[in-house]
Amino acid sequence: MIDFEHVSKEYKKGGRLALEDINFHVDEGEFVFLLGHSGAGKSTLLKLILRETLPTSGKVTVLGKDVAKLRRHKIPYLRRQMGIIFQDFRLIPSMTVYENVAFAMHVLNVPRKEIRPRVEYILELVHLEDKAKCYPDTLSGGEQQRVAVARALVHNPKLVIADEPTGNIDPELSLEMMQLLERVSKMGITVLVVTHEHELVHRFHQRVVTLSHGRIVSDVPADPVAAAEDDLSLDVAAFDADDASAAKKEVAAV
Repeated sequence: MIDFEHVSKEYKKGGRLALEDINFHVDEGEFVFLLGHSGAGKSTLLKLILRETLPTSGKVTVLGKDVAKLRRHKIPYLRRQMGIIFQDFRLIPSMTVYENVAFAMHVLNVPRKEIRPRVEYILELVHLEDKAKCYPDTLSGGEQQRVAVARALVHNPKLVIADEPTGNIDPELSLEMMQLLERVSKMGITVLVVTHEHELVHRFHQRVVTLSHGRIVSDVPADPVAAAEDDLSLDVAAFDADDASAAKKEVAAV
């Protein structure tokens, strides 16, 4: 799914390396936290995955494609296989919940007859079907974050990237967001969460790759037994196990 092989990135010749000799692999369907302080190299790593920049040395492979060899007109196709969740959610205030989610499909020129059933299904999946006609400023923070997740999922991405998704919400909603993303991964979708919040990450038992000063300083594997036993006692209006199972079947069928 994602491969970094001896990747280094230098923005200015002779300057400090933003990334130095990065090696890591993310499997299909895996949930990974990318942890690091400001300036650790997280943003540069994301830019490489999104093919917004190229490595100075080494090889980056995303969704089976060597990003350095990807022709310019193929870059949008690569990105269309991803769903991105931003720190500020970036919902369009003049659009309803339904329209915000549908917008991603309109951009991809999906036939209109296919958009409505897909959007309605995704909104039901995140338990926002009763908010379809609401505008973002009438929603709670938790509801807005679920709209952002729905928008990231609506076009059946193979990879979901959440860039500091808890930066603008309180601790309780942060836990809710992480639990929601864990359940997204149970649909068979690869999830990469970029964050600086150590305490939040360690509340979960997923794989944690830690960056510091442009280098990977630790790569702690997931603990599936502990993860399965986790009970954060959150009343999350998101997916339950049946939702995840049904969603996985639907994604495979679409």
